[in-house]
Amino acid sequence: MLIIGNHVSPYARKVLVALDHKGVEVEIDPIVPFYGTDAFTAVSPLRRIPVLIDGDLVLNDSTVIAEYIDERWPDPPLMPKGAADRARARWMEEFADSRLGDLLIWRLFYQRTIVPSVWKREPDEALIARTIERDLPEALDWIEARAPAEGFLFDHVCTADIAYACFFRNAALVGYAIDAERWPRTAGWIARVGAVPAFAASMKFEQAIFGVRSADRPAALRAAGARISEQSYGGAVPQRSLMLGDGPRD
Repeated sequence: MLIIGNHVSPYARKVLVALDHKGVEVEIDPIVPFYGTDAFTAVSPLRRIPVLIDGDLVLNDSTVIAEYIDERWPDPPLMPKGAADRARARWMEEFADSRLGDLLIWRLFYQRTIVPSVWKREPDEALIARTIERDLPEALDWIEARAPAEGFLFDHVCTADIAYACFFRNAALVGYAIDAERWPRTAGWIARVGAVPAFAASMKFEQAIFGVRSADRPAALRAAGARISEQSYGGAVPQRSLMLGDGPRD
């Protein structure tokens, strides 16, 4: 089984942590989606990661992939029991994927990393400031009202918990930390998820490739102990996102 994606992507990390949590071994093609080839477009028509390839099965979207993983390898579970709690878990995950994806990835992490390194542009500082000063605090207020005071969202760690920790880890990589005095429940919850063995183990792979050129990432991950695919869907020339071009601007 192959996962196209890398541990710096919060969406791909969600899937890789889920697989590790269940003890499932997988090969990785650690491309940055902007460097995907036409072959990548063929398996990921929106040119996004992660992509799961399991024999003849090709899946896109981290939530779809995570649910497939949980159904194929049900122990330990990554969804709560009961229809109502499962629906709540899906909604919490969707808020992270949509709202935090916009705020923490496109408007913060992307501006600080991809814009200067791939597109050779200066970050949009006005967009970053508005995000940190206004939009992100509003999102954190919403999260704080729902974050668990102890443990996880449900009886055990679930995909939804992992999703939030993935996004805030990306924020940490560019210097943003949750204010534990203003949002104590959220800060504590994210720290607990980060200590889950499968999530903590993802850190060494993230650190091996963060800031490393795409061409050098496979070797860096092999050195860190990851199983890397011999063939890659990555290329040398960046292409803009089908959905957002080269990202939002203020």
